Amino acid sequence: MKKMILSGAILLGTLAFAQEKPLIVGNDSDSHGCKPSTGYTYSQIKNDCVRVFEQKIKLTEVKPKGSSTSMTAVIFSKDMKKAEVFLPEQNTGSLILTKLGKSKAWKNGKYVLTPYKKTGYQIKKNDVVIYQ
Repeated sequence: MKKMILSGAILLGTLAFAQEKPLIVGNDSDSHGCKPSTGYTYSQIKNDCVRVFEQKIKLTEVKPKGSSTSMTAVIFSKDMKKAEVFLPEQNTGSLILTKLGKSKAWKNGKYVLTPYKKTGYQIKKNDVVIYQ
């Protein structure tokens, strides 16, 4: 009886494994039609699929938690009133920050994007710099 149960379990496991489709690069697509396996994610501001690592404004994690450093990118709306950031910790795509009046800061809850030095930017979370 034990051999029959064991054989049945092995057979079911083999069948389940055989039915899984292998991931073919470019053969996937999210709800916006972007292909994550090729590095594309949806940009709310551009209303199109983008590669975060190809964007003009890239920021690096200030205090990495592990052995690798993560990065993010910033995309501004044409009128510069909105900034879109792609934070790895979000897990839901991007975060839209809105410019605060005439100030030089964009904010969304605990996140603030501000100019840094002459040509850069930094992102703060709860007043602590996390990317620059």
